[in-house]
Amino acid sequence: MALTVYTTTWCGPCKRLKSQLSREGISFSEVDIEANPTAAAFVESVNNGNQVVPTVVIETPKGRVVRTNPSAREVKALLQAA
Repeated sequence: MALTVYTTTWCGPCKRLKSQLSREGISFSEVDIEANPTAAAFVESVNNGNQVVPTVVIETPKGRVVRTNPSAREVKALLQAA
């Protein structure tokens, strides 16, 4: 399974989520949408045209799960269910 967090450098909720995931021992890849136009377009595509971060993508054998501004608890539950 792969966990990706789409973020920006200035986003408070992004910093909080990344810190909580790290504290829980959950590894993830981080993508800065301000530095990556393709990532920004993806985030817009799953958020009604808005660049809302953190946007989290979990790639599982069952498919892709996308959540916008989830809690660390929600991400952990999604990973355990996958």
